[in-house]
Amino acid sequence: MSKPSELGSLKIGSYILLPVSDQPSGEPCRIVEYDTSKPGKHGAAKARIVGVGIFDDQKRPHVGPVSMQVHVPLIDKRMGQIISITDSAIQVMDSETFETLDMNMIEDELKGKIQQGQDVEYWKVMDRTKIMRIKS
Repeated sequence: MSKPSELGSLKIGSYILLPVSDQPSGEPCRIVEYDTSKPGKHGAAKARIVGVGIFDDQKRPHVGPVSMQVHVPLIDKRMGQIISITDSAIQVMDSETFETLDMNMIEDELKGKIQQGQDVEYWKVMDRTKIMRIKS
């Protein structure tokens, strides 16, 4: 799920789907670099952005006019509790709906700190989920 937005309205820390296309497809990325140039004699102002993928940590550059329509992913930030941990997956129960989810994507800095029974924040983005941080 995504919504359209203008490239010029984004800033560092916001999210975008890269590579840019007419369809809402691509990898959800957080913008880490953003630079605009002034309009020239024959063209519109350009925006240069670099995004880092939420799920794969790859850098993706993009250059386009600031009036260009891009897709911004809708991020559903939810709370849950870890029920069980296995070698391949982590089972999390949502705090509101009590549904259980199997996840294998977690932030690299959390890999050794996660324990059973902890409350975590997880994100649902473009039909994928990832544990983002431990809530204390």
